[in-house]
Amino acid sequence: MRVLFVPHANKAHLHIMTPLAWALRTAGHDVRVASQPEIADAIIAAGFVPVEVGRTRTEMPAFYPGVRPGEAPPVVMAPGERQEMPLQQDFPRDNPLEKLSRASWGFALFSTDEMIADLVTLIASWRPDLVVWDSMVYAAPAAATVCGVPHARMMMGPDGITQLRRAARDQGDPLRDWLDRVLDGYGTRFDEDVAVGHFTIDPMPPWQYQPDGLHLVPVRHIAVNPPARIPDWLREEQQRPRICLTLGESHRNGRGTEAPAADLLDAVSGLDAEVIATFNAKQLATIAKLPDNVRVVDFVPLAMLLPSCAAIVHHGGAGTFATAIEHAVPQLIIPGTHWGFQWWGPLAHANGLQQQGAGRFVADADHLTSEALAEDLARVLKDPSFKANAERLRTQVAGLPTPNDLVPALHRLVDQYRDVAAARAGRPT
Repeated sequence: MRVLFVPHANKAHLHIMTPLAWALRTAGHDVRVASQPEIADAIIAAGFVPVEVGRTRTEMPAFYPGVRPGEAPPVVMAPGERQEMPLQQDFPRDNPLEKLSRASWGFALFSTDEMIADLVTLIASWRPDLVVWDSMVYAAPAAATVCGVPHARMMMGPDGITQLRRAARDQGDPLRDWLDRVLDGYGTRFDEDVAVGHFTIDPMPPWQYQPDGLHLVPVRHIAVNPPARIPDWLREEQQRPRICLTLGESHRNGRGTEAPAADLLDAVSGLDAEVIATFNAKQLATIAKLPDNVRVVDFVPLAMLLPSCAAIVHHGGAGTFATAIEHAVPQLIIPGTHWGFQWWGPLAHANGLQQQGAGRFVADADHLTSEALAEDLARVLKDPSFKANAERLRTQVAGLPTPNDLVPALHRLVDQYRDVAAARAGRPT
């Protein structure tokens, strides 16, 4: 088979796709990876030759374009007050059409007309048997539909967009309206598979929230780290429990939606623990003095660091979340601002971990207090049930099909949908 992968222009998203791409390649299939130019170097580092489509964005669009961080209503927490954990399944209840409109606006920025045209040209000339697309990159299913090629969506978290579309069904569907206009320019029309794929590859755990009725194909998440050397201190014998404190790569540019580094560092300053904080200079710009128990590193491979950790505090990103599960590390999750991060995954990850007893939802970034984080950290470090439940989840996830296991299933699914996709585009079957 020929298989085209189309990740979002974000290294973390590429790394979630990489194990499946390599499983197909080592099984003898022809694999290409197409994305916008800004992750070309990351595609090369992952072992593939990038096919650049569209142009590099000059500005990262806000996840919630209707409200800028400076315009968001301030959240005032009373002394000792804690945010109650919201639930992923509840978030579409208020103004689902408004939320869907803002999400669709962002997707249109990720999938420019030029990118769609470049993908149509690539697919028409190379003729892949399957297109595997990032759930945020609708340029790929649009182009695959035009060319009559089966396509599979790959999730990075919960399917919040299907949640919103179902909740807003009687009010409208801006995602469908946008994609219908795009496809009309190529002489075809929107169908539901453009939004959800002919099937959906899901690397999240089975207890991760997903809407009902989706054709999910589970696969085990395999951690992929960028090339890096293991630091000498990681080989040294530990004297105290170790905690990883990270906001991943997604929040390193300081868009105003992430948890404040000052609050995170203040929360860990009183702990009898060694804290490894993966912060860059920009994140530390307002920090006058680091706590004595904190070691700052710009980057360290989580797959190397986490086996030595008693807990991890993070933003809820899919890669960090899944890597911590693989190494049975209890997790404390602080999603970005509630108005910006409800549907991207961190909330559902936190919901699932807390329900499974393997972690804690601390607060959204705009509800965070250092006292709340310190309280939750102390609880997780003291209570052995968090580690025991994390071990249980690791065993459970290890039983999922690996990317290698998935390759024969992809053969069958391509055969199942080949004629459907070709007929949809008016091609002979």
